[in-house]
Amino acid sequence: MDRIIINTAEEFPHLPKAPIVESVIDIRSVAATTFDEEALRAAVEPRLPGYHFLDAPREFRQEFRVGVGVAPEQNFQDLGLKGLRFQNEDQKQIVQFNRDGYVFSRLEPYRNWAEFVGEGLHHWQSYREVAQPGEVNRIGLRFINRIQLPVNEVRFEDYVQPAPVPPRGLELPFHGYMHQETLAVPGHNYAINVVRTIQLPQPDSTTGLGLILDIDVFTTHGFDLDEGRVIQCLQEMRWLKDKVFFGSVTPKALELFQ
Repeated sequence: MDRIIINTAEEFPHLPKAPIVESVIDIRSVAATTFDEEALRAAVEPRLPGYHFLDAPREFRQEFRVGVGVAPEQNFQDLGLKGLRFQNEDQKQIVQFNRDGYVFSRLEPYRNWAEFVGEGLHHWQSYREVAQPGEVNRIGLRFINRIQLPVNEVRFEDYVQPAPVPPRGLELPFHGYMHQETLAVPGHNYAINVVRTIQLPQPDSTTGLGLILDIDVFTTHGFDLDEGRVIQCLQEMRWLKDKVFFGSVTPKALELFQ
């Protein structure tokens, strides 16, 4: 297939009620500095005004060895501090400073790309100053969308394409559904994971089904750390994300987001 032309100047319809429930920037990059919780907090907290310390996850490894005629052997190893997590005052944004990379996530409401990527890159700069990574192993841009259907509405095909279809001759209702695909991007070091699934309403709920459209764009090759390239990647990945989203929802679905 011919090289895909990525046009970051292309404009997409503005959706005042965008169905985005979570947006994530995930930059995998190995820290060159030692990750000590006390020292790391002292370095990071002044760089995160408006955020408070959430927790300090640790990594563990558990192994089982089984052999003929011997009792099973279990080995449990503490690998140390994974990183630190911080949350802003309204609990909508979380920043993670990890030994193996940086993560910025935003819960709904999603306002706009400029604000989201600006906040994410601002904290990424702080991560660079503290962790001093030398290269980027992977960049991921993930947007999870939830399309809320009206009560008693079950025609998925009116809202997303491709939609689930029951076996021919057996028109049964869906109790669950998940479809996953991975798309290549010819001519570029990107790939896209797309997951479509449904979220059943709670008993006695006044809402209908939720259609989940989970779009994860990621790089397939690492590169030496270059801030301009990180920004370019995010811009191109955003274009790919928008092309997948608007190519997956119907005009009827877009009416819900106005």
